[in-house]
Amino acid sequence: MGVDGSPADAYTEVISKGGVEMISLSRRVLPAAQILLLLLASAAALAADLNPAALVYKSPDQLKWRDPTGAAGINQAVLVGDPEKPGLYVVMNRFKPGNFSRPHFHPNDRFITVIKGTWWVATGNKFDPSLTAPMPTGSFVTHFGKQVHWDGAKDEEAWLIIVGEGPATLTRVEEAK
Repeated sequence: MGVDGSPADAYTEVISKGGVEMISLSRRVLPAAQILLLLLASAAALAADLNPAALVYKSPDQLKWRDPTGAAGINQAVLVGDPEKPGLYVVMNRFKPGNFSRPHFHPNDRFITVIKGTWWVATGNKFDPSLTAPMPTGSFVTHFGKQVHWDGAKDEEAWLIIVGEGPATLTRVEEAK
């Protein structure tokens, strides 16, 4: 029954605007499950209409992580390019809580966006997690080429998108005592 006591289906109509069919909900409240099914059907219809000559995408379950078991403290999925070869690359790094890199540098600038959690960063060759600065979700960081830094996650997982110019070698430096 509808909210005014009349049959619920009496207040649902399909409207066509610009070739897109929409359901009028002006006088009917749909149960959450029906709304979810409508949204999923809409998303599936949109995905089916995507032109692969215009764009390609990978859903999260299609990403190929360096350590597919997820046991590594720092894991990486290559999104674009190849960090081991010359040219542009984009990777996603995932730091598990309590995992840090050691002091190092890269030959080229790297541009990093934190997409999940808080990432902790430091410069110089003294490794001490208490000396790190927090970079919360949404932060943007530039690591300049040939400058010593190190980074990681403390109490929560941190996910990063890193854009750089390959080859993305890493040179460790002697740590200060």
